[in-house]
Amino acid sequence: MQQNSVMVKDINQHITCSLCAGYLIDATTIIECLHTFCKTCIVKYLQNCNSCPVCNTVVHETQPLLNIRPDRTMQDIVYKLVPSLYNAEQKRREEFYRERGEEDPNVQPPPPDHIGAATEFSLSHYSRDDDLISLQIESHSSNSQYELNLQDLSRKYYRCSSRVTVFHLKKFILGKIVVPPLYDIDLLCCEKTLHKDNTLKFIWISYWLKRDPPLVLKYKLKQRIG
Repeated sequence: MQQNSVMVKDINQHITCSLCAGYLIDATTIIECLHTFCKTCIVKYLQNCNSCPVCNTVVHETQPLLNIRPDRTMQDIVYKLVPSLYNAEQKRREEFYRERGEEDPNVQPPPPDHIGAATEFSLSHYSRDDDLISLQIESHSSNSQYELNLQDLSRKYYRCSSRVTVFHLKKFILGKIVVPPLYDIDLLCCEKTLHKDNTLKFIWISYWLKRDPPLVLKYKLKQRIG
């Protein structure tokens, strides 16, 4: 199976803060338009303005800070793509609080090896602070070549957490359709085969950022090897 790697330079503009031009730190997203910034940058900006600095969408007429949320998924992506950034930021925090004789109230665990990994999954399970992504799941046109009675999903449209991974989606789909023995499925976006650890947020940024929602994913039947 062909794997499609994403170069940091290809998505650099999506993992940097437009206010400070640096990589995102404490990534924070405006829920009205989903643009993301460093927490310090956007909080400072919204003290004097109530609209998004990128698209001018009104965040909130009177209290814009009510409509921003921590974006842990995006921060995980940044740390995975720029590994040295996490250590540098933790060192900076430690020095800052050590100089003041205080403990860091926002101690962060190391970024996970598998973003969004979990053993059980439901598309309806998410935290209220999660970003939600509109998703459309379809059968790939190539499935017809197998001449199998592969039924489509009863539902095609979903609204789920941006932290959901391809692994979880495959598990969900395989629980809804009957796949013959010795067969499995791949998930594709824009005809690109997706890695099992890719999150919906990562897929959106990598393949769908300039397209209108919903994010369209297609499942493609394949024969197991061995």
